[in-house]
Amino acid sequence: MLLSFLMALTASWIAWAPSAREIQQPAQNIPTTIRTEVALVNVIFTATDRKGKSLSGFKAEDFLVFEDRKPQRIEYFSDWTRESDIPLTVALLLDTSGSVKTRLNYEKRTAAEFFENALRRNKDLALIIQFDSDVNLVQDFTDDPKVLTAALDTIRAGNTTALYDAIFLAVQDKLKEETGRKVIVAITDGSDTSSKVSESEAIEIAQRNDVLIYGIGVRGEAQVNFGILKRFAEETGGSFFSPNSNLEEIRAAFRAIGENLRRQYSLAYRSTNEKRDGGFRSIELRCRIPGVRIQTRKGYYAANAKQDP
Repeated sequence: MLLSFLMALTASWIAWAPSAREIQQPAQNIPTTIRTEVALVNVIFTATDRKGKSLSGFKAEDFLVFEDRKPQRIEYFSDWTRESDIPLTVALLLDTSGSVKTRLNYEKRTAAEFFENALRRNKDLALIIQFDSDVNLVQDFTDDPKVLTAALDTIRAGNTTALYDAIFLAVQDKLKEETGRKVIVAITDGSDTSSKVSESEAIEIAQRNDVLIYGIGVRGEAQVNFGILKRFAEETGGSFFSPNSNLEEIRAAFRAIGENLRRQYSLAYRSTNEKRDGGFRSIELRCRIPGVRIQTRKGYYAANAKQDP
């Protein structure tokens, strides 16, 4: 049933050509493609103090990693708090349902500022998806903030909210084949009212494809459900922000996301569990230094031998 739905939904999805990102080799000693290989597990994370301030200067020996509570050996480590050659791909998901229409101009204005500050020309890419009762690609991948800003200006408010569908399609049709860091920024009141896929299906596809989800909760004219956005962020390693929906607070949330993306680390380990059963495996990352908090995804899905060619 889900497959039939996706085939029908994809048929109504605006057509595009695959992005022409040129694969670049990173300066760090971490593989370019940030995704799970047969036994290699990549973990992107940020380290903060108790007040949420990003910290830098860490080394591999400062961390312990566990999979399903079993210790793992870190084989690769990269500090991206310095300038990184790893490309960044951002999918902005903008809620244009009627419940948040009074905040739409704020969302568009602050999103334009985010693109201007976060994207590096000839290296990073971004796209814009709007979702209400339908999911529409407003602007395909580009590294030009001016093109993205012009696309934002065309967006108008719609009806109900299909948040889960928007996340599912953004990953399945746009982010899945991209390399480097893959990020969704979703601006919404969190109240999904019309999706065909479930919350768990949307989370799973993001986890399977190493996509970090950042949520900005906006308060509109309907009841909010920020718990959903928080779960998306926690399960994938992103962050959730809950401003009071005024211009300056939404702007501050975007700034915090930009800062978070500039303060990331990455490590990789080869799992001691060699089974290729497609099952979910939990990840726990600890810092040996007291007072340091780690923000990363809750786990990953192992390769499935039955589905591999």
